Amino acid sequence: MLNRFALFTLGLIAVLLLAIPVRSQALLVLQPATPAIAQDTSLIDRSSRPALMRSIDHSLTYLRTANAQTDYQALAIPGITRDRVQRSLIRFRQLLQTTRSPADLQAAVQREFEFHQSIGRDGQGTVDFTGYFEPVFAASRTPTAEFRYPIYREPPDLASWPQPHPTRIQLEGVDGLQGSQGRLRGLELVWLRDRLDAFLIQVQGSARLQLTDDSIMTVGYAGHTNYPYTGIGRELVRDGKLSAEGLTLQNVVAYFQQHPEELSQYLPRNDRFVFFRSTQGAPATGSLNVPVTPERSIATDRSLMPPGALALIRTQIPNTQLQLESVSRYVLDQDTGGAIRGAGRVDIFMGSGELAGDRAGLINAPGQLYYLLLRE
Repeated sequence: MLNRFALFTLGLIAVLLLAIPVRSQALLVLQPATPAIAQDTSLIDRSSRPALMRSIDHSLTYLRTANAQTDYQALAIPGITRDRVQRSLIRFRQLLQTTRSPADLQAAVQREFEFHQSIGRDGQGTVDFTGYFEPVFAASRTPTAEFRYPIYREPPDLASWPQPHPTRIQLEGVDGLQGSQGRLRGLELVWLRDRLDAFLIQVQGSARLQLTDDSIMTVGYAGHTNYPYTGIGRELVRDGKLSAEGLTLQNVVAYFQQHPEELSQYLPRNDRFVFFRSTQGAPATGSLNVPVTPERSIATDRSLMPPGALALIRTQIPNTQLQLESVSRYVLDQDTGGAIRGAGRVDIFMGSGELAGDRAGLINAPGQLYYLLLRE
């Protein structure tokens, strides 16, 4: 839903838990709307402004690039241009610096901005929210009896691989240990202790690794094979191993801790294979090649939604005590993901480490998504 995707945004817990069918899409996936925000002073306070401004600065960095120009030419949403999104961010940032109170900010936003709401998965604005994070795992630069499961660099000849690409089983074997016997030989980047850890890095699209020599290594998305994602959590539900109501990352991980032999049955169902690169200690990065900010960066379908834009989300997010709370929050659209398809999906970046992972794994709620643009 992280430079992936981080996924990948690629993401993603969204990838792990959900398999969302792609609907036919019209251009008008965003419609004018007027959310009631005047009394919602919880949207922003002084303590949260610095993180939001940093996230805005990251989007502005992206919007100045040639890639942004290309992205917006391909997007072709009437009335939403790169220039308008950029001006909107600059003005909103000014308001964050100059308004004296949350109420003043909200009044200025309602006066100067218009809102465009995602039509959602049902045409009525219902958007399904999930969370993703940057995991922190123990790893080794060399294979050992303890660290056996590698993640891999992108093959230099990936662009010339014949189609269809090799499946996950063909690349790493049913047990995840046969990569050195085929196309992945010599591409090992680092080795993980647990097979599910290595798989979750592919799901999240990035990771922070505590190496056995006490150094820290960060890795980010580099490429992937040409297959759609299959969420292994959804596969467990289909097979009656988990209930739909109990579909959280924690429950998926707990299931495989109790049934490690079934990893060889379920992981190969996701044929898409993700490759990585060392990011030299850089922070987690989204598909726009700028850092993602905890609780202020989201991943959406980049083919439909305006990249880098300011948005307002309304959904339920667990607090640091892992209790779900209804929130309204300004965020930046800075990532995309393999499972984030259509107007009805959003993935929220929750940060790095165990607590971020616990919180991200509990996000699985409906809500609304709005984009803010200066009035013309």
